[in-house]
Amino acid sequence: MSRFFNHLGAFPAHFVFLLGASLALTGCSRPSTVQEVQNEGVLHVITRVAPSMYFEGREGATGYDYELVKRFADEIGVELKVRVAEDNTEILSVLERNFAHIGMAGVSLQPDFEDKYEAIPTGIQAQSVVVYHRDMEHPESLEALAGQTLHLVADSDHEDLLEASAADADISWEVHPGLDAPGVLARVESGEFPFAVVSSNELELNHVFYPHVNEAFGLGEPRELVWLFPKKQDGTLAQAAGEFLQRLENDGVLAQLSERFYGHLDRLNYVGARTFMHHVENRLPKYEKLFRNYARDFSMDWRLLAAIGYQESHWRPNAVSPTGVRGLMMLTRNTASYVGINNRLDAEESIHGGAKYFQMVHDKIPERIPEPDRTWFALASYNVGFGHLEDARRLTESAGKDPDRWMDVKEFLPLLAQKEYYTKTRYGFARGQEPVIYVQNIRRYYDVLARVITPAPPAKPEEPQIVGIEPERGSADSGSTPKEPATSALRASLPKELGLIPPTL
Repeated sequence: MSRFFNHLGAFPAHFVFLLGASLALTGCSRPSTVQEVQNEGVLHVITRVAPSMYFEGREGATGYDYELVKRFADEIGVELKVRVAEDNTEILSVLERNFAHIGMAGVSLQPDFEDKYEAIPTGIQAQSVVVYHRDMEHPESLEALAGQTLHLVADSDHEDLLEASAADADISWEVHPGLDAPGVLARVESGEFPFAVVSSNELELNHVFYPHVNEAFGLGEPRELVWLFPKKQDGTLAQAAGEFLQRLENDGVLAQLSERFYGHLDRLNYVGARTFMHHVENRLPKYEKLFRNYARDFSMDWRLLAAIGYQESHWRPNAVSPTGVRGLMMLTRNTASYVGINNRLDAEESIHGGAKYFQMVHDKIPERIPEPDRTWFALASYNVGFGHLEDARRLTESAGKDPDRWMDVKEFLPLLAQKEYYTKTRYGFARGQEPVIYVQNIRRYYDVLARVITPAPPAKPEEPQIVGIEPERGSADSGSTPKEPATSALRASLPKELGLIPPTL
């Protein structure tokens, strides 16, 4: 016993107290679940690939739930091992047999879960929503769908809600165990499924890729998504996770992670999404090599550079604005001169100048600000100027919020257009809403490019990128071997692949 408590000196005090209490309750003959996890040194988690939970990004495993559970594993001082299931049915089966410590299935607490699992909320709310192909008549309620069939993924919240709310409606539904949310949305997009039900957060993350899918109405009220713990555990691990997540909510970490994964998803409407995908197929190939080459020269992700170029000009090298900025990267005359560009209407010179200038802007952002926020600040500075960005950060700090967090600063940038605020700043008036929209748009464009285009291997892997988008992490986290990236190519079977390559932001 003394050796056990000596070992706990490396852990936070509140966990030492928790484990001590569990020893008192369970006795020394049988360790608690938390003790078993720490004795083994591994936290076993089962989940499925989904942009809302877990996926392999450019920098390794990521996703909202993954980022949380990785922090939790670090907090209790153990390695994280992630097992990827085919679907929720497999996740629930593994948990019911107590073959994993935590299940991340993207579901809320359902009535039939209570006898099998302990549930801990994760800070994300979602609602089951009915979606339909845009050529169908917009349904206002379940009653308007009489005689129709709704299509669902297996073991989701949707079937439980339909059983409760569709009793008086002539509605049937079909569950598809082999499909995930993108698979269902792809079939609505093609017209194979006229109507379906998906989770609102899954719809938000995937909607841009399925512009023919419309949202009709919600079923029930939004419910908080949960992690599931087997009832065969003694409850100490669920309690520790609940206290940990509550502390992250109190510290604002949950809100920041939510902004990172969901805060940019409303920036492409039907027309914008269709136009962007058309330009990805028809314009981007003309300039992709230039974006790749100059992004590599300045140690940045070429897809981010391409996203900036699309926001600036829709990849039109002869673009000219009424204010005199011009070219594919829409450089001002002063900026072009500053970075050594002679012909702003030459696509290669413009992309070269844009990459060089962005590197300069990024370097001015304090190094203490972690990614991806440092990149969001750099983009805002690229758009509105470093001085105005600093004014907004000062306003943020004076209001008691964090000037090093984009989710806080973006609330104060629009105030630079209001006299009562800009008269108190060093650099004065600015159209502060523009950089907020600018950053959100680029995040969304990058999001799409990261999903439909496979990154090529860096020419100089020993040189880290200045703009890595995702925070650095160790490699020993998921227990899986990352796949080698292939050369760039638009995915031929987009709906199928989208389920495997979720957004990276």
